[in-house]
Amino acid sequence: MEPTPEQSPHHAYPDHWEADVVLRDGGTARIRPITTDDAERLVSFYEQVSDESKYYRFFAPYPRLSARDVHRFTHHDYVDRVGLAVTIGGEFIATVRYDRIDGQGRPASAPADEAEVAFLVQDAHQGRGVASALLEHIAAVARERGIRRFAAEVLPANNKMIKVFRDAGFTQQRSFEDGSVHLTLDLEPTAESLAVQRAREQRAEARSVQRLLAPGSVAVIGVGRAPGGVGRSVLRNLLGSGFTGRAYAVNTSFDAGTGTVEGVPAHRSVSEIGEQVDLAVVAVPADRVPAVVADCGESGVQGLVVLSAGYAERGAEGRERQRELVRQARSYGMRIIGPNAFGIINTAPEVRLNASLAPESPKAGRIGLFTQSGAIGIAVLAGLHRRSAGLSAFISAGNRADVSGNDFLQYWYEDPGTDVALLYLESLGNPRKFTRLARRTAAVKPVVVVKGARHSGTNPPGHAVPVSRIPDATVSALMRQAGVIRVDTVTEMVDVGVLLAGQPLPDGPRVAILGNSESLGLLTYDACLAEGLRPRPPRDLTTVASPRDFRNALAEALADRTCDAVIVTAIPWVGEDGEAETGDGEVLAAALREAAATGPAKPVAVVHVEMGGLAQALAAATSTAAPPAHRPSGPGPQAPSAAPGTPGGSAPGTPTPSASDGRAGAPGDLAPSTTRAPGHPAASPGRAPAAEGAPSSGRAPVSEAAPSPGRPAPDAGRIPAYPAAERAVRALAEAVKYAQWRRQAATPGKVPEFLDDTIDEHGTAELIGRLLGPDPDPRGRPLTHDEACELLAGYGIAVRPALPAPDPEAAVAAAGQLGYPVALKTTAPHLRHRADLGGVRLDLAGENALRRAYDELTDLLGTPAELRPVVQAMAPRGVDTVVRASIDAAAGAVLSFGLAGAPSELLGDTAHRLVPATDRDAAELIRSIKAAPVLFGWRGSAPADTAALEELLLRVSRLVDDHPEVVSAALEPVVVATHGLTVLGASVRLAPPPARSDLGPRRLPSY
Repeated sequence: MEPTPEQSPHHAYPDHWEADVVLRDGGTARIRPITTDDAERLVSFYEQVSDESKYYRFFAPYPRLSARDVHRFTHHDYVDRVGLAVTIGGEFIATVRYDRIDGQGRPASAPADEAEVAFLVQDAHQGRGVASALLEHIAAVARERGIRRFAAEVLPANNKMIKVFRDAGFTQQRSFEDGSVHLTLDLEPTAESLAVQRAREQRAEARSVQRLLAPGSVAVIGVGRAPGGVGRSVLRNLLGSGFTGRAYAVNTSFDAGTGTVEGVPAHRSVSEIGEQVDLAVVAVPADRVPAVVADCGESGVQGLVVLSAGYAERGAEGRERQRELVRQARSYGMRIIGPNAFGIINTAPEVRLNASLAPESPKAGRIGLFTQSGAIGIAVLAGLHRRSAGLSAFISAGNRADVSGNDFLQYWYEDPGTDVALLYLESLGNPRKFTRLARRTAAVKPVVVVKGARHSGTNPPGHAVPVSRIPDATVSALMRQAGVIRVDTVTEMVDVGVLLAGQPLPDGPRVAILGNSESLGLLTYDACLAEGLRPRPPRDLTTVASPRDFRNALAEALADRTCDAVIVTAIPWVGEDGEAETGDGEVLAAALREAAATGPAKPVAVVHVEMGGLAQALAAATSTAAPPAHRPSGPGPQAPSAAPGTPGGSAPGTPTPSASDGRAGAPGDLAPSTTRAPGHPAASPGRAPAAEGAPSSGRAPVSEAAPSPGRPAPDAGRIPAYPAAERAVRALAEAVKYAQWRRQAATPGKVPEFLDDTIDEHGTAELIGRLLGPDPDPRGRPLTHDEACELLAGYGIAVRPALPAPDPEAAVAAAGQLGYPVALKTTAPHLRHRADLGGVRLDLAGENALRRAYDELTDLLGTPAELRPVVQAMAPRGVDTVVRASIDAAAGAVLSFGLAGAPSELLGDTAHRLVPATDRDAAELIRSIKAAPVLFGWRGSAPADTAALEELLLRVSRLVDDHPEVVSAALEPVVVATHGLTVLGASVRLAPPPARSDLGPRRLPSY
């Protein structure tokens, strides 16, 4: 019996509709269903709406709501009548409502699938993207309730509302009727609506980060009255960095007469300041933080950096305290870095912010650094300092309860001051979103990641995010697919970062090696081969080589069209005066920089031994202008040019370097004027436009196409130096692989059209519905062999029949039906796919051989009932492979490939790609395993039909992408012959599809 309206679960309060969202200006708001308790809020909200907005909503003067109106707008059944509100500080700032209607526009119930929708946004909040966010959420609610279309009547003068509908990306129709514009929106998501949604998400989240990194004023809360302590230290660091905005010291314990602390105004609360405070740094005990957050929220603070500990890292009680902190801050429209954070740094000259526990700001540079660990952040800062490398921004997010690495990827994607993004991550709160954002960012600038806690199977204390069970090897493969440079240690991250920040991307793997040590050159050569590069024989300049010899040799190597990169090796040498050159390396550095500056744009790295000052001398540069992009380059694909309008040349008054005589001026006099840093892409038509409400003077805009004149580009053209050949080569190898990925990403793969003609998507969906039944078990169910074969056949995947053989006579009969030669194998779970245990007999040419094999199996391994033997016709000889697909609730659907057998499993030789896979993904999947040569004629064998294998991979990918109920599928073995392939075994598991948060309306995560 159908439930009555009072009994229906649809009429219960739908708390899963509640969501925190980031608005266009970077502030946050909460969207939730309207309830009967909201009457006073609704009336107060309506009183603050202008008469013009009321007229646009009701098509007539409507100064106030009647009691009947209030009852109608606050009483909903959450099925046919739904209302949502946007709140900040607990008060309404906008509402939306839909009413289900029939074909004549009258109130209706299901199965009517159309609804009338209307919005009202408070005038003070118009232009913040509130209505656009509401439309996304009310559309998702409507789809959940079986509504497929929205109808809206809008006055022609209401241009803002018409634009909201027009720009949403939904399929729509418009007509002019009775003096109003009639709009009909098809609510089925489209590629355009998804693109619009993600572009808005990027602009909003980037803007929210920009508000944190470039505040006009900062209040440090918890500044001690006496020197020492966290708050006082942060204030000193802030002032010591030369912060360009206003700073305030806050402590409730300050005496009433306390005027200043450390030379800045002192107050007992933020509300006492009386001026706008953009950012608050919170350094008080955890139990006092709620009062601080309330004070900040009531005072209009835009963001918080919470250094306080005592949250999720302390267990269940702390985890709940952390959730409440996030809820409270978001209710006021604020975002949080932390808690348990180390702080943030922005080196931009127009900001110069050091709101962290680091006593000194790093040098200005073009590397952005995000870490989830304060200790690791300190280590990386120290490593970059030793290498004379600068940062654009540094963020140590601690428990990262709100702002995460994903938000900073959104920001760095368009930030003109960042060329390389470095991230140390211990957990991935939203892997689907991370891979999507990383792929987009990596297409314009390198993203280098170190993943901690790889093998623990749990998240570190304080990280209250879902635990993904996906193996680390799979995570690494998926990062590579997204263009992420995955390294194992923070040392490697620094090594790769300084190379990418200062050198152009290589056009290929060909490496020239030159230097004054034959042994060091050979070590470098061996390291190149180990990393898959193609080194040329090392050029030995001998130990008597002068800086002039190094310069000439480097210039020749750079000019060589058969060379893509150069590694210079150097040991101390004996000068003309008989004294060993072991000092600062300034002369050699000048010679190398001159050669690199005047030659074609190719990456150069230096390996040095016992030349302590060489790295610093190589990094020395004084130019504060971003370099131009007119440097000549060799043949082949070019790395992206510098952004148009980028100023070039040395700063005014900078002397022109020269090392023709082997001498150089003082360190800092030399700066290559024609070297382009990678990841500094030109603006393109496809780049998302700037966020509305761009900051005024004193704040760093996030969407400029190029740095403004005078913006430092101190990393550009610096030659990185390494104390070991292996480190330099590994960094260069990562740059080579990344450059290759970038070239390929410029022309993405696609799903071949021929698949559409051989796939029955609708029939397979009906079959899955029947197999799962009307009330499926949430745990799912495995399919029988016949069911799996029928399901796969709908996608053109044929599985070779296998007939049961419960006794010898049945085996002989099955062989007679299939035709000899046949295979006899067990299907018992403990013996399945274990040919090494003797559970398979092949090439049985006749009845006698089959009976003999049957007796051997049962004598050796057990009874027929235990073994479950089957008979299968022999397939053409080939390479045994395995194709699998599975769905991870956090990462999504993953397609995997490897060779069949214990060795591949033991060595973990399996490749992975995210679904949906393109033709390029399928080709790379086959070729990326270590044993791939077996498929391509290894040791004189006939090459396998990899084209057929790629097609099979694409079919499996399409199956799990079209039908998320297929939570796992395994084809094992797949025998790939010279012509064609044969699937000998298959297993499929169905379950209700997991939720896809990445396809719903925008919302901030809530852990």
